[in-house]
Amino acid sequence: MGREKSCVIFGGAGFVGKHLAKHFLESGRFQQVHLADIRPNPYEGQPGISASFTDVRHEIPRNLVEEPPEWIFNLAAIHREPGHRREEYFETNLAGARNVCNYAEAVCCNNIYFTSSISVYGPTTGPTSESSPIQPSTPYGGSKYPAELIHEGWYRSGQNRRLIISRPGVLYGPGDPGNILRMIRAVARGYFAFPGSRKIYKSYGYIGGFIKSIDFVIDRGLDYFCYNYVERQTLPLGKLVETIREYFGYKAVAFPIPLLVLLPISIIIQALMGSRSPIHPVRVKKAATPTNIVPKALMDHGFDFYEGFEKTLEEWIASAPEDFGISTPEAVISPARRMKWKKGPERIETLSRIPAKPQNQDRLPEKEEVRS
Repeated sequence: MGREKSCVIFGGAGFVGKHLAKHFLESGRFQQVHLADIRPNPYEGQPGISASFTDVRHEIPRNLVEEPPEWIFNLAAIHREPGHRREEYFETNLAGARNVCNYAEAVCCNNIYFTSSISVYGPTTGPTSESSPIQPSTPYGGSKYPAELIHEGWYRSGQNRRLIISRPGVLYGPGDPGNILRMIRAVARGYFAFPGSRKIYKSYGYIGGFIKSIDFVIDRGLDYFCYNYVERQTLPLGKLVETIREYFGYKAVAFPIPLLVLLPISIIIQALMGSRSPIHPVRVKKAATPTNIVPKALMDHGFDFYEGFEKTLEEWIASAPEDFGISTPEAVISPARRMKWKKGPERIETLSRIPAKPQNQDRLPEKEEVRS
Protein backbone atom coordinates (compact mmCIF):
# COMPACT_ATOMS: atom_id res chain seq x y z
CA MET A 1 0.00 0.00 0.00
CA GLY A 2 1.47 3.33 -1.09
CA ARG A 3 1.36 6.55 0.92
CA GLU A 4 -0.31 9.35 -0.99
CA LYS A 5 -0.61 12.98 -0.05
CA SER A 6 -4.33 13.77 0.03
CA CYS A 7 -7.87 12.81 -0.85
CA VAL A 8 -11.33 14.38 -0.76
CA ILE A 9 -14.30 12.37 0.48
CA PHE A 10 -17.60 13.78 -0.74
CA GLY A 11 -20.28 12.63 1.68
CA GLY A 12 -17.58 12.28 4.31
CA ALA A 13 -19.97 12.81 7.25
CA GLY A 14 -21.89 9.62 6.52
CA PHE A 15 -21.51 6.15 7.96
CA VAL A 16 -19.04 4.95 5.32
CA GLY A 17 -17.23 8.30 5.09
CA LYS A 18 -16.36 8.40 8.78
CA HIS A 19 -15.05 4.83 8.77
CA LEU A 20 -13.09 5.49 5.60
CA ALA A 21 -11.47 8.70 6.88
CA LYS A 22 -10.51 7.02 10.15
CA HIS A 23 -9.02 4.06 8.29
CA PHE A 24 -7.01 6.22 5.88
CA LEU A 25 -5.40 8.18 8.68
CA GLU A 26 -4.70 5.13 10.84
CA SER A 27 -3.27 3.14 7.92
CA GLY A 28 -1.23 6.06 6.61
CA ARG A 29 -2.52 5.77 3.05
CA PHE A 30 -3.21 9.51 2.95
CA GLN A 31 -1.51 12.28 4.88
CA GLN A 32 -4.50 14.62 4.55
CA VAL A 33 -8.19 13.74 4.29
CA HIS A 34 -10.78 16.39 3.45
CA LEU A 35 -14.41 15.68 4.32
CA ALA A 36 -16.85 17.53 2.09
CA ASP A 37 -20.45 17.38 3.30
CA ILE A 38 -23.40 19.57 4.24
CA ARG A 39 -23.16 18.50 7.88
CA PRO A 40 -20.46 19.17 10.45
CA ASN A 41 -18.05 16.33 11.09
CA PRO A 42 -16.79 15.28 14.52
CA TYR A 43 -13.32 14.64 13.07
CA GLU A 44 -12.88 18.26 12.01
CA GLY A 45 -9.88 19.80 13.71
CA GLN A 46 -8.13 16.51 14.30
CA PRO A 47 -4.63 16.08 12.80
CA GLY A 48 -4.76 15.17 9.13
CA ILE A 49 -8.47 16.06 8.81
CA SER A 50 -10.07 19.11 7.22
CA ALA A 51 -13.72 19.66 6.43
CA SER A 52 -15.98 21.97 4.46
CA PHE A 53 -19.66 22.63 3.95
CA THR A 54 -20.07 21.28 0.43
CA ASP A 55 -23.34 20.62 -1.37
CA VAL A 56 -22.65 18.43 -4.40
CA ARG A 57 -25.93 19.49 -5.97
CA HIS A 58 -24.12 22.74 -6.84
CA GLU A 59 -20.85 23.56 -8.55
CA ILE A 60 -17.88 22.60 -6.41
CA PRO A 61 -15.23 25.34 -6.10
CA ARG A 62 -11.79 24.53 -7.48
CA ASN A 63 -10.18 25.87 -4.30
CA LEU A 64 -12.00 23.37 -2.08
CA VAL A 65 -8.58 22.25 -0.83
CA GLU A 66 -5.21 23.95 -1.12
CA GLU A 67 -3.63 21.35 -3.39
CA PRO A 68 -5.36 19.05 -5.88
CA PRO A 69 -6.17 15.67 -4.29
CA GLU A 70 -4.65 12.43 -5.58
CA TRP A 71 -7.97 10.64 -5.06
CA ILE A 72 -11.62 11.63 -4.93
CA PHE A 73 -14.12 9.38 -3.13
CA ASN A 74 -17.68 10.14 -4.11
CA LEU A 75 -19.97 8.69 -1.45
CA ALA A 76 -22.52 11.52 -1.52
CA ALA A 77 -26.13 10.54 -2.21
CA ILE A 78 -29.59 10.48 -0.80
CA HIS A 79 -30.64 6.91 -0.29
CA ARG A 80 -33.31 6.45 2.38
CA GLU A 81 -36.52 4.90 1.15
CA PRO A 82 -38.97 6.20 2.20
CA GLY A 83 -37.90 9.73 2.98
CA HIS A 84 -37.87 11.70 -0.26
CA ARG A 85 -39.96 12.55 -3.26
CA ARG A 86 -39.16 10.38 -6.28
CA GLU A 87 -37.54 13.21 -8.23
CA GLU A 88 -35.22 14.12 -5.37
CA TYR A 89 -33.16 10.95 -5.85
CA PHE A 90 -32.45 11.93 -9.44
CA GLU A 91 -31.94 15.63 -8.76
CA THR A 92 -29.38 14.98 -6.04
CA ASN A 93 -27.62 11.81 -7.17
CA LEU A 94 -27.22 12.78 -10.83
CA ALA A 95 -26.28 16.41 -10.17
CA GLY A 96 -23.83 15.18 -7.56
CA ALA A 97 -22.18 12.80 -10.02
CA ARG A 98 -21.84 15.54 -12.65
CA ASN A 99 -20.45 18.12 -10.23
CA VAL A 100 -17.93 15.74 -8.66
CA CYS A 101 -16.68 14.68 -12.10
CA ASN A 102 -16.48 18.33 -13.19
CA TYR A 103 -14.47 19.09 -10.07
CA ALA A 104 -12.08 16.22 -10.82
CA GLU A 105 -11.67 17.58 -14.33
CA ALA A 106 -11.03 21.12 -13.09
CA VAL A 107 -8.33 20.15 -10.57
CA CYS A 108 -6.77 17.46 -12.81
CA CYS A 109 -7.46 14.60 -10.40
CA ASN A 110 -7.20 11.32 -12.29
CA ASN A 111 -8.55 8.92 -9.66
CA ILE A 112 -12.20 8.54 -8.61
CA TYR A 113 -13.84 5.97 -6.37
CA PHE A 114 -17.65 6.00 -6.60
CA THR A 115 -20.12 4.12 -4.41
CA SER A 116 -23.17 2.98 -6.32
CA SER A 117 -25.52 0.30 -4.92
CA ILE A 118 -26.80 -3.23 -5.44
CA SER A 119 -30.20 -1.57 -5.91
CA VAL A 120 -29.28 -1.12 -9.60
CA TYR A 121 -30.10 -4.83 -10.03
CA GLY A 122 -33.61 -4.61 -8.59
CA PRO A 123 -35.06 -7.64 -6.76
CA THR A 124 -32.67 -10.58 -7.10
CA THR A 125 -34.34 -13.94 -6.60
CA GLY A 126 -31.29 -15.83 -7.88
CA PRO A 127 -27.53 -15.32 -7.56
CA THR A 128 -26.66 -11.94 -9.09
CA SER A 129 -23.13 -10.88 -10.09
CA GLU A 130 -21.66 -7.80 -11.73
CA SER A 131 -22.54 -9.17 -15.19
CA SER A 132 -26.24 -9.59 -14.36
CA PRO A 133 -28.87 -7.33 -16.00
CA ILE A 134 -29.40 -3.83 -14.65
CA GLN A 135 -33.09 -3.45 -13.83
CA PRO A 136 -33.67 -1.11 -10.87
CA SER A 137 -37.15 -1.02 -9.38
CA THR A 138 -36.84 1.99 -7.05
CA PRO A 139 -36.05 5.68 -7.59
CA TYR A 140 -32.81 5.25 -5.65
CA GLY A 141 -31.62 2.36 -7.82
CA GLY A 142 -32.86 4.18 -10.90
CA SER A 143 -30.71 7.19 -10.03
CA LYS A 144 -27.57 5.25 -9.17
CA TYR A 145 -27.02 3.53 -12.50
CA PRO A 146 -27.09 6.78 -14.54
CA ALA A 147 -24.68 8.19 -11.95
CA GLU A 148 -22.34 5.29 -12.75
CA LEU A 149 -22.57 6.21 -16.45
CA ILE A 150 -21.68 9.83 -15.69
CA HIS A 151 -18.52 8.68 -13.92
CA GLU A 152 -17.72 6.32 -16.79
CA GLY A 153 -18.05 9.27 -19.20
CA TRP A 154 -15.44 11.15 -17.15
CA TYR A 155 -13.17 8.10 -17.18
CA ARG A 156 -13.31 7.72 -20.96
CA SER A 157 -12.81 11.42 -21.71
CA GLY A 158 -9.18 11.60 -20.54
CA GLN A 159 -5.94 9.66 -20.39
CA ASN A 160 -4.29 7.97 -17.40
CA ARG A 161 -7.51 7.97 -15.41
CA ARG A 162 -8.71 5.39 -12.90
CA LEU A 163 -12.31 4.72 -11.96
CA ILE A 164 -13.48 2.28 -9.33
CA ILE A 165 -17.22 1.70 -8.89
CA SER A 166 -18.51 -0.30 -5.95
CA ARG A 167 -22.03 -1.62 -5.53
CA PRO A 168 -22.35 -2.35 -1.81
CA GLY A 169 -25.32 -4.06 -0.24
CA VAL A 170 -26.80 -2.92 3.05
CA LEU A 171 -23.79 -2.27 5.28
CA TYR A 172 -23.64 -2.85 9.02
CA GLY A 173 -21.09 -2.46 11.78
CA PRO A 174 -19.85 -0.10 14.52
CA GLY A 175 -21.96 3.01 14.87
CA ASP A 176 -24.78 1.80 12.62
CA PRO A 177 -28.19 1.21 14.24
CA GLY A 178 -29.60 -0.25 11.01
CA ASN A 179 -31.17 -3.53 9.92
CA ILE A 180 -28.80 -6.00 11.58
CA LEU A 181 -28.75 -4.24 14.96
CA ARG A 182 -32.54 -3.88 14.86
CA MET A 183 -32.74 -7.61 14.20
CA ILE A 184 -30.45 -8.35 17.14
CA ARG A 185 -32.49 -6.06 19.38
CA ALA A 186 -35.73 -7.77 18.37
CA VAL A 187 -34.28 -11.24 19.01
CA ALA A 188 -32.96 -9.99 22.36
CA ARG A 189 -36.51 -9.05 23.34
CA GLY A 190 -37.58 -12.63 22.71
CA TYR A 191 -39.28 -12.54 19.32
CA PHE A 192 -38.67 -11.81 15.66
CA ALA A 193 -41.27 -11.66 12.89
CA PHE A 194 -40.12 -12.53 9.38
CA PRO A 195 -41.68 -10.22 6.78
CA GLY A 196 -42.98 -12.76 4.29
CA SER A 197 -40.77 -15.82 4.52
CA ARG A 198 -37.76 -17.01 6.49
CA LYS A 199 -36.37 -18.39 3.21
CA ILE A 200 -35.82 -14.95 1.63
CA TYR A 201 -32.14 -14.38 0.86
CA LYS A 202 -30.72 -11.06 2.13
CA SER A 203 -27.22 -9.89 1.21
CA TYR A 204 -25.40 -7.74 3.75
CA GLY A 205 -21.88 -6.35 3.95
CA TYR A 206 -19.80 -5.67 7.05
CA ILE A 207 -18.29 -2.17 7.06
CA GLY A 208 -14.86 -3.50 8.01
CA GLY A 209 -14.80 -5.76 4.97
CA PHE A 210 -16.03 -2.99 2.69
CA ILE A 211 -13.25 -0.64 3.84
CA LYS A 212 -10.70 -3.42 3.25
CA SER A 213 -12.10 -3.92 -0.25
CA ILE A 214 -11.38 -0.26 -1.06
CA ASP A 215 -7.70 -0.68 -0.17
CA PHE A 216 -7.59 -4.00 -2.01
CA VAL A 217 -9.02 -2.64 -5.26
CA ILE A 218 -6.91 0.52 -5.23
CA ASP A 219 -3.78 -1.59 -4.73
CA ARG A 220 -4.67 -3.81 -7.70
CA GLY A 221 -3.80 -0.86 -9.95
CA LEU A 222 -6.54 -1.53 -12.52
CA ASP A 223 -7.66 1.46 -14.57
CA TYR A 224 -11.31 0.45 -14.30
CA PHE A 225 -13.01 -1.88 -11.86
CA CYS A 226 -16.67 -2.36 -10.95
CA TYR A 227 -17.56 -4.69 -8.10
CA ASN A 228 -20.30 -5.79 -5.73
CA TYR A 229 -19.63 -5.72 -2.03
CA VAL A 230 -21.53 -8.08 0.23
CA GLU A 231 -20.16 -10.89 2.35
CA ARG A 232 -19.20 -13.94 0.33
CA GLN A 233 -22.08 -16.11 1.52
CA THR A 234 -25.61 -14.72 1.33
CA LEU A 235 -27.81 -16.36 3.93
CA PRO A 236 -31.60 -16.77 4.12
CA LEU A 237 -33.20 -14.44 6.64
CA GLY A 238 -34.06 -17.43 8.82
CA LYS A 239 -30.41 -18.48 8.99
CA LEU A 240 -29.34 -14.97 9.99
CA VAL A 241 -31.78 -15.01 12.90
CA GLU A 242 -30.72 -18.52 13.87
CA THR A 243 -27.07 -17.43 13.90
CA ILE A 244 -27.90 -14.46 16.14
CA ARG A 245 -29.78 -16.72 18.55
CA GLU A 246 -26.93 -19.21 18.74
CA TYR A 247 -24.19 -16.60 18.97
CA PHE A 248 -25.78 -14.68 21.85
CA GLY A 249 -27.50 -17.68 23.42
CA TYR A 250 -31.03 -16.34 22.97
CA LYS A 251 -34.16 -18.49 23.01
CA ALA A 252 -36.26 -16.07 21.00
CA VAL A 253 -39.34 -17.16 19.06
CA ALA A 254 -39.09 -16.45 15.33
CA PHE A 255 -42.16 -16.65 13.11
CA PRO A 256 -43.19 -15.49 9.63
CA ILE A 257 -46.00 -13.04 8.93
CA PRO A 258 -47.37 -13.26 5.37
CA LEU A 259 -46.85 -10.08 3.39
CA LEU A 260 -50.56 -10.06 2.54
CA VAL A 261 -51.21 -9.61 6.26
CA LEU A 262 -48.27 -7.41 7.26
CA LEU A 263 -48.55 -4.89 4.44
CA PRO A 264 -52.17 -3.82 5.13
CA ILE A 265 -51.34 -3.55 8.84
CA SER A 266 -48.38 -1.30 8.07
CA ILE A 267 -50.54 0.88 5.80
CA ILE A 268 -53.13 1.36 8.56
CA ILE A 269 -50.48 2.13 11.19
CA GLN A 270 -48.79 4.57 8.80
CA ALA A 271 -52.09 6.35 8.20
CA LEU A 272 -52.72 6.67 11.94
CA MET A 273 -49.21 7.54 13.12
CA GLY A 274 -47.61 9.23 10.11
CA SER A 275 -43.85 9.66 10.42
CA ARG A 276 -43.92 8.12 13.93
CA SER A 277 -44.97 4.75 12.53
CA PRO A 278 -42.51 1.96 13.49
CA ILE A 279 -43.38 -0.05 10.36
CA HIS A 280 -43.61 1.87 7.11
CA PRO A 281 -45.17 0.07 4.09
CA VAL A 282 -42.12 0.81 1.94
CA ARG A 283 -39.79 -0.68 4.57
CA VAL A 284 -42.02 -3.74 4.84
CA LYS A 285 -41.79 -4.27 1.08
CA LYS A 286 -38.02 -3.80 1.15
CA ALA A 287 -37.63 -6.26 4.00
CA ALA A 288 -39.57 -8.86 2.02
CA THR A 289 -37.61 -8.25 -1.20
CA PRO A 290 -34.84 -10.79 -1.85
CA THR A 291 -31.26 -9.66 -2.47
CA ASN A 292 -29.04 -12.54 -3.53
CA ILE A 293 -25.83 -10.82 -4.55
CA VAL A 294 -22.57 -12.52 -5.50
CA PRO A 295 -19.32 -10.49 -5.10
CA LYS A 296 -17.80 -12.35 -8.05
CA ALA A 297 -15.32 -9.69 -9.15
CA LEU A 298 -13.66 -9.63 -5.72
CA MET A 299 -13.76 -13.42 -5.48
CA ASP A 300 -12.08 -13.74 -8.88
CA HIS A 301 -9.28 -11.41 -7.73
CA GLY A 302 -8.66 -13.29 -4.48
CA PHE A 303 -10.11 -10.86 -1.93
CA ASP A 304 -10.02 -12.19 1.63
CA PHE A 305 -13.57 -12.05 2.98
CA TYR A 306 -14.62 -12.53 6.59
CA GLU A 307 -15.22 -16.17 7.45
CA GLY A 308 -18.89 -16.16 8.28
CA PHE A 309 -21.47 -13.83 9.83
CA GLU A 310 -20.30 -14.77 13.33
CA LYS A 311 -16.82 -13.37 12.66
CA THR A 312 -18.24 -9.97 11.74
CA LEU A 313 -20.35 -9.96 14.91
CA GLU A 314 -17.27 -10.80 16.94
CA GLU A 315 -15.27 -7.92 15.46
CA TRP A 316 -18.20 -5.51 15.83
CA ILE A 317 -18.63 -6.32 19.51
CA ALA A 318 -14.89 -6.08 20.12
CA SER A 319 -14.62 -2.63 18.55
CA ALA A 320 -17.90 -1.08 19.72
CA PRO A 321 -19.44 -2.93 22.70
CA GLU A 322 -21.51 0.16 23.51
CA ASP A 323 -23.58 -0.52 20.38
CA PHE A 324 -24.82 -3.61 22.21
CA GLY A 325 -25.40 -1.93 25.56
CA ILE A 326 -22.40 -3.58 27.22
CA SER A 327 -19.22 -2.04 28.59
CA THR A 328 -16.74 -4.74 27.61
CA PRO A 329 -16.55 -7.23 24.76
CA GLU A 330 -14.58 -9.95 26.53
CA ALA A 331 -17.63 -11.99 27.49
CA VAL A 332 -18.78 -12.44 23.91
CA ILE A 333 -15.59 -12.57 21.85
CA SER A 334 -15.28 -16.36 21.78
CA PRO A 335 -17.70 -19.27 22.30
CA ALA A 336 -15.95 -20.24 25.55
CA ARG A 337 -16.26 -16.74 26.95
CA ARG A 338 -19.84 -16.38 25.71
CA MET A 339 -20.78 -19.17 28.07
CA LYS A 340 -19.76 -16.94 30.96
CA TRP A 341 -21.89 -14.02 29.86
CA LYS A 342 -25.10 -13.19 31.74
CA LYS A 343 -28.02 -15.41 30.87
CA GLY A 344 -31.75 -15.23 31.21
CA PRO A 345 -34.17 -12.29 31.44
CA GLU A 346 -31.59 -9.93 32.98
CA ARG A 347 -29.30 -10.34 29.97
CA ILE A 348 -32.15 -9.93 27.49
CA GLU A 349 -33.26 -6.78 29.29
CA THR A 350 -29.73 -5.37 29.03
CA LEU A 351 -29.54 -5.78 25.27
CA SER A 352 -33.14 -4.73 24.67
CA ARG A 353 -32.05 -1.29 25.80
CA ILE A 354 -29.44 -0.90 23.07
CA PRO A 355 -29.22 2.86 22.52
CA ALA A 356 -30.30 4.28 19.18
CA LYS A 357 -27.10 6.34 19.22
CA PRO A 358 -23.75 5.47 20.78
CA GLN A 359 -23.34 7.60 23.86
CA ASN A 360 -19.57 7.88 23.44
CA GLN A 361 -19.11 10.53 20.77
CA ASP A 362 -15.52 9.46 20.22
CA ARG A 363 -17.08 6.46 18.49
CA LEU A 364 -18.47 6.80 15.01
CA PRO A 365 -22.01 8.23 15.15
CA GLU A 366 -25.01 6.43 13.79
CA LYS A 367 -25.53 5.95 10.10
CA GLU A 368 -26.87 9.16 8.66
CA GLU A 369 -28.09 10.03 5.26
CA VAL A 370 -25.53 11.78 3.13
CA ARG A 371 -27.05 14.56 1.12
CA SER A 372 -23.96 16.51 0.23
